[in-house]
Amino acid sequence: MSRDTIADIITSIRNADMDKKETVRITSTKMTENIVKILLKEGFIENVRKHREHNKHFLVSTLPHKRAGKRIHKTILKRISRPGLRIYCNYPRIPKILGGMGIAILSTSRGIMTDREARLQKIGGEPLCYIL
Repeated sequence: MSRDTIADIITSIRNADMDKKETVRITSTKMTENIVKILLKEGFIENVRKHREHNKHFLVSTLPHKRAGKRIHKTILKRISRPGLRIYCNYPRIPKILGGMGIAILSTSRGIMTDREARLQKIGGEPLCYIL
């Protein structure tokens, strides 16, 4: 039985956002670290730190705080390519999320990157998830 770590990240962040929690704990792997770095760079996560507990590594991520009683934005995460149904696209067919307002995270031959970076480098890949 395989474990879909990307779906676990998405579900953890989505549930923490809906429950208005400030932190979320994610299992640390190379793939999850790269995805969390992209989320941090794009502003969907405020802060990330590595935590070790009983010989297991975790990433503790801080979600954006409230401003004047309102959430800054509601994060919508959607898993696209999954282990049961892999989807690939070349660079002209990389989807634009909400006309460029959202981002798509792709796994390419040059690593994990956003849709904008993949279009600039003219490489395609596997769209892992969409963030709106």
